[in-house]
Amino acid sequence: MYNLTLVIPAKKEKESLYLVLDELKKYNLKIIVIIEESDLETIKSIQNYDCEIIFQKNKGYGDAIIQGINLVKTKFFCIFNADGSFDPKELKKMYELASEKDYTFVFGSRYMRGASSEDDTIITFFGNKVFSLIGKFFFKLDINDILYTYVLGDTIKTQNLNLKEKGFSLCIELPIKIKRSNFRMICTPSNERARIGGKKKVNAFKDGMKILISMIILFFK
Repeated sequence: MYNLTLVIPAKKEKESLYLVLDELKKYNLKIIVIIEESDLETIKSIQNYDCEIIFQKNKGYGDAIIQGINLVKTKFFCIFNADGSFDPKELKKMYELASEKDYTFVFGSRYMRGASSEDDTIITFFGNKVFSLIGKFFFKLDINDILYTYVLGDTIKTQNLNLKEKGFSLCIELPIKIKRSNFRMICTPSNERARIGGKKKVNAFKDGMKILISMIILFFK
């Protein structure tokens, strides 16, 4: 997977990020970590690891991902969590689907046969189902886990999508713009693990409302 770069947005993940990087040592890939310059404890925890540390210019989860993707030089990128919830063993299959089966984007899904989640809650489960149905009905998206950001894709095509969402609404902007660009995408089973440390950065109700507003705006654009 020499032609793959992981984009890892990190915010106050000192308990987990170094363990994530430990686990990734066995894989032949590049890693970019996007982090706020003021997050000194997390930065210190990974300073001896083989990764490129980029200081985030602005704020927000989506902003960090966009900044990271725009710096990727390999053919493929993959959004990867800093909290230990993504299983790197799944990268091989995702990479093969993109590099050998010619899918432009590969989406991990926790709601397919053979998939699971140790981090989902009742609120996030039902919220995800609702947003996935909205995506299917209004945008013709064949994705049943639209809020899950374990995504591997073509770097240049993504850089040309003109992504703008600075917060968690990026998770719906990305597949919607992929669909409108007529790129091939596929879902593959993913087993989300329990996070190693830290707290969820998503506020289910507040961010859910922002995502809904973003979907309405994108529908009418």
